[in-house]
Amino acid sequence: MKNALIAMLVIGFAIGCQKVPITGRSQLKLVPNDQLLPLSFTNYKGVLDTSTVVRGTNDAQMIQRVGNRLRQAMEQYLNANNLSSRLQGFQWEFNLIQSPQVNAWCMPGGKVAFYTGILPYTQNEAGAAAVMGHEISHAIAEHGNERMSEGLLANGLIQGGQIAAGVAAQGSNRQVNSILLQAVGAALPIGYQLGRALPHSRKQETEADHLGVIFMAMAGYNPQEAVTFWGRMAKAGSGQKPPEFLSTHPSDERRIRDLQALMPEAMKYYKR
Repeated sequence: MKNALIAMLVIGFAIGCQKVPITGRSQLKLVPNDQLLPLSFTNYKGVLDTSTVVRGTNDAQMIQRVGNRLRQAMEQYLNANNLSSRLQGFQWEFNLIQSPQVNAWCMPGGKVAFYTGILPYTQNEAGAAAVMGHEISHAIAEHGNERMSEGLLANGLIQGGQIAAGVAAQGSNRQVNSILLQAVGAALPIGYQLGRALPHSRKQETEADHLGVIFMAMAGYNPQEAVTFWGRMAKAGSGQKPPEFLSTHPSDERRIRDLQALMPEAMKYYKR
């Protein structure tokens, strides 16, 4: 099983390898945006249709302002570095949703949901930029596509070095539908989860932290606020947390330590 997975990953890297902006990490991208993004947009619309979207308030306007400043900074960076193709098909949207959930996320293609429950922890516009910069960075780094690509490989949906014809686009194969859900957070089989998906998810979280503080600095927000925000989150945490090796996120202590180490790099881009 392990050798077969390694062999499939080798094949995948040979046919669909690209590098993440800023970090330069090699990653898989086997599913083109014109197949993945329509699925993302449909799911995002479904969330908005079943939620209370806050419009016109100071907080809602702030979320729009933060999102657009980050978008502009990211687009300028990608265009200047000949990476604008990563934004192909993006349709940016920044919505504040009324919910006690302490959460925010960004679907592939730039669809952002920011929950009112996290506002007491962000506390200010720079804090919101720290959270949104992290979430948007997942989309810029194409982490959802990467997880889906690895799921296709792990489930043997590679034929002759290519994805089985049309399965990602048609969504008619139940196995492929499952992989699509896994790419946005559903559980993987435990062997694959412990051996590959969880460590990789932690790496993606750390990578989104890295890109996020750089982009928020480019957008004119003090990147030090990311350290302050995660410090507040660590103090607010309650209950037993799982061991880090069984979690998709770095521990609070590790995340804060890594962010502090990134500050000299991020501050180079900070323009007040």
